[in-house]
Amino acid sequence: MKLTEERVRYVANLANLALTDEEVSRFSEDLSQILDHIDKLSELDTENVEPMTQVLFDVEDTATMRADVPGHTLTNAEALANAPLSGAGHFKVPLVIER
Repeated sequence: MKLTEERVRYVANLANLALTDEEVSRFSEDLSQILDHIDKLSELDTENVEPMTQVLFDVEDTATMRADVPGHTLTNAEALANAPLSGAGHFKVPLVIER
């Protein structure tokens, strides 16, 4: 699937990225190659392939994750203690949506 430079510019604009013409050209090629690879992978028949791992069942002694046990919950004041800027019980962050 060939990704056009126009589409790359559109996506870059959505992400608020300023790309040079060289970067647009390079990303167009790179992303097209990635999409071509994904298309090839989707052609594989995986009907009889068993899943290798699943996090929704018990793995008993081989489990590497801790048990999901409730623990100490931070108070609002504790959560905001190291925040560079807070107010009204919330984290304050700079506006990043403007163009």
